[in-house]
Amino acid sequence: MQPVLNVEDVRRVEEALTDVGVSISELMHRAGISAAREVLGLPKVENVAVLCGLGNNGGDGWVCAEHLRGKGVNVTCVSPLAPDDIRGDLARVVASSAERSGVPVMVAPPRDQLEELLSGSDVIVDAMLGTGFHGLPRAPFDIWIGCVNESGARVVAIDVPSGLSAQTGLAQGACVAADLTITMLVLKPGLLADCGRDVCGTIVVAPLAEQTERLVVDADPVAWRADLEDYAGMLAPLSYADDKFTRGSVLVVGGSQRFVGAPVMAALAAVTLAVPAPIAPIVQSQLLEIPVLALPASDSGTFSSEAADKVAELARKRSCTLVGPGMRVNAGTVAVVSRLLTTEVPLVVDADGLNCISRLTSNALDDFPELIRRQRPLVLTPHRGELGRLVGLQDTPPASLTAAMEAARRIVWSDGGSEICVVAKGSATACVSTEVAVLPKPGPASLATAGSGDVLGGVLAALLSRGEVDNADLPVLSALACEIHGYAGQLAVERRGSRGVMALDIIDSLGLAQDALEEDIAFPEGNPKE
Repeated sequence: MQPVLNVEDVRRVEEALTDVGVSISELMHRAGISAAREVLGLPKVENVAVLCGLGNNGGDGWVCAEHLRGKGVNVTCVSPLAPDDIRGDLARVVASSAERSGVPVMVAPPRDQLEELLSGSDVIVDAMLGTGFHGLPRAPFDIWIGCVNESGARVVAIDVPSGLSAQTGLAQGACVAADLTITMLVLKPGLLADCGRDVCGTIVVAPLAEQTERLVVDADPVAWRADLEDYAGMLAPLSYADDKFTRGSVLVVGGSQRFVGAPVMAALAAVTLAVPAPIAPIVQSQLLEIPVLALPASDSGTFSSEAADKVAELARKRSCTLVGPGMRVNAGTVAVVSRLLTTEVPLVVDADGLNCISRLTSNALDDFPELIRRQRPLVLTPHRGELGRLVGLQDTPPASLTAAMEAARRIVWSDGGSEICVVAKGSATACVSTEVAVLPKPGPASLATAGSGDVLGGVLAALLSRGEVDNADLPVLSALACEIHGYAGQLAVERRGSRGVMALDIIDSLGLAQDALEEDIAFPEGNPKE
């Protein structure tokens, strides 16, 4: 797994590196040279423009420019101030060094002159605003960012695309859209989520020092980015000795007269479906292969309170239960969810199942840990709005990956056990347990379609049903489910186009996605079986 550090913790790593003999000056030189090497690795690089800010990020850019010139590249630096006028000592020293080496410098150029330079560049290096940036870019950088994005040249960002918050992944104003981001020391959360996914392009981590890995781990990463090898052993291979009774069974509990389709989407990725009696004939007509069980319903077409004990009885006979898709929130559905939480079976709670928990706890789940404290696995799968409701942030739900992880940790830490995992869904999803937050590789933007979350719930329940799962493995297993779901979404895009994907298309691709991932996990280098 690859560690992810909050920006403030990255600064502590830099300080720790100075304590072991790697100065900030040396780090700047290594960062600039690392960026230059990435530029040199691109095809057809003859003319390069380096846009430098006034801080250490700009210093990295000056070092990069001097190294490129030494390799025979025609490089020009653009700066708001002449090198001798830069206030920061380190940045001024490396800027002056680059100028003395023969790097041409354009100081505060008018827009037309800058546009002319960029239009003739093969690559633009963005070294304007670094990881400490937040808010709105000020002049001249707001103008420069627009010129970069309009240039049509390939863009390499040093540490973070200028205008993007490396912590939150949000951009309040103009933001560079990079083709490649070389980030120093370690991944930052803002590169992996929200606007970061749109503007970072390919991300390369430059560790800069042999001590970095140890110091980053000591800094207590906020999350870990999963690699394929981390899923090894999560999926048992199919056996000819298996039958339908040994491969696990899933119960999906959901649906209402208003939302008939949601439980269908989940059940197509699982096994048995229990729904309110009035919609059972409709659902059965759509699911010829899946048993559909009709349970007591209220006049409104939702589960009645009488369904609670019947659901618990059914759950005890299954390997895993998923509750929530399309079931709505009222006294009857709250009773069903409450009863399932007291039943010691592996349980996935999604959609309205989560909203029922919010109703049960008056939007303060972290104040009622006894409700979710149990022995068997419990996976909650909230999107940011549902997560906000669970912890009293319904008016200001988490707006970033880091905020979502903080909210999820309030839940798992209040529980305190290893049996719970919160899958905080978003543009980047975090699978959060008491010990770790695992970030699966995200799927395409096309996953943001109605029913997609229901499909993910079904995939999660199906994986949990396959056998005894060590509670410590819950976040990794949950991350694997997210990757299967995401890869299925990518396969659906290839078949339907990026704007034409629907939940059924994702379902149709689940089997192929899982086969492909299993093959990649077993043979990460693409080596065929012997």
